[in-house]
Amino acid sequence: MIRKLRSGEYRIYSRKKDPKTGKRRNLGTFKTKEAAEKHEREIQYFKYHH
Repeated sequence: MIRKLRSGEYRIYSRKKDPKTGKRRNLGTFKTKEAAEKHEREIQYFKYHH
């Protein structure tokens, strides 16, 4: 899931909460929404094709 930060950047969070912290994991911060969406698709791909 992608969220926009106050600074105008986009951050990808894991879909599930981390059991240790109870928060979502930060999977990377990007300057543009396009870059964040592209990376999120790559993450989904690697989940099933590693």
